[in-house]
Formats: sequence, structure tokens, C-alpha cells
Amino acid sequence: MLAEALEHLVRGIVDNPDDVSVRDKELRRGSVLEVRVHPDDLGKVIGRGGRTASAFRTVVGALAGRGGARVDFVDVDRRH
Repeated sequence: MLAEALEHLVRGIVDNPDDVSVRDKELRRGSVLEVRVHPDDLGKVIGRGGRTASAFRTVVGALAGRGGARVDFVDVDRRH
């Protein structure tokens, strides 16, 4: 549910919504939502001074409740 909600929010502010994907990864330290966007949209998602990214993290944290979740933003050209 968190991944779908975050994906919906991110798609609403980017110019290339088809390039947005959110993956939920379970790590030892907890859940991580990895958001991939088009390289041209990375600045929009992070925002001036990281304010937009912080707002996304606040919303996800509120939805996640006690367990919490970390949010990482990555452009689609970066490979793991």
C-alpha cells in the first residue's frame, strides 16, 4: 500500500510519469521504498533544499505508522 501511494504522489509532480516506479525492499534495518524517476525529474522529486523529498518522507512515515519506512530517490539511468 505504501509503495502504491508514494508512486501516485510522485507521478503527480513529474513530467515523465511513465518512468516512475517504486519498489519496496525489505532489509535488516527495515523497509526501504526505492523511487526511480526519469533523470530530468529527479530535481522536481527532491525539490529545493530537499523540501519535496522531505514532504514525501513525512507522508510515507505517517502512512507507515509505527514500523516506519525509508525512502530513497534514484534516477532510472543509475544501475545497481
